[in-house]
Amino acid sequence: MTVTGGAAATLGRLRADGDVPVDISRVPAREAAERELSDPKYHQNDPNLLQRGLDRFWEWLDDLFGAASGATPGGVLGLVVIVLLVAALVAALWWRLGTPRRAPGTTGDSLFADGPRTARDHRTAAARHASAGRWNEAVQERMRAIVRSLEERTLLEPRPGRTADEAAAEAGRTLPSHADELRLAARTFDDVTYGGRTADEPAYRRVQELDTALERTRPTLDSASTGAPA
Repeated sequence: MTVTGGAAATLGRLRADGDVPVDISRVPAREAAERELSDPKYHQNDPNLLQRGLDRFWEWLDDLFGAASGATPGGVLGLVVIVLLVAALVAALWWRLGTPRRAPGTTGDSLFADGPRTARDHRTAAARHASAGRWNEAVQERMRAIVRSLEERTLLEPRPGRTADEAAAEAGRTLPSHADELRLAARTFDDVTYGGRTADEPAYRRVQELDTALERTRPTLDSASTGAPA
């Protein structure tokens, strides 16, 4: 066993004083060596905790890819081909389905996000967007005009945080002859607002025609139980 540093110096002094070699057992020798090697001067150039963690991560990643390439037909080339195919499949699904759609009623899905405005204000904004070919914004503003108009006519009770789907469901009970069109308009609103879809002119015209039709519709006494008729 080789003893360095302070342990060696201690043994040297014992030998010189008594001129008789001192036999130190294995455990004390090891402890003396450990105390000597724990001196910070021997660890000045050691990697820090972050560097050691990164080294372990890259070793793990290398082992992982090595194992995967060994189990994949064609080795590394086969693994690369599989990764590219998976990436292409994910991109195709994203393009086909659009941005994942949030469930109605979750936080941030409120129909009115910019404070109270009248139905006329929303219709004016919708017409302005439509004339510029901004069909997404035109659909959104026209749907808001529909709901605000029903609130102004007391066919819907004003309620902060209401979603387009909730408004369509409530209005459909008051105006059952337009329930299907209201659900379709709410779905179009959700598609362009949360689903990453793009509206076109026919989609906007359908919502516009619904708005006009609702303005001419009067609820029956039975269906107007949730609000007073205009």
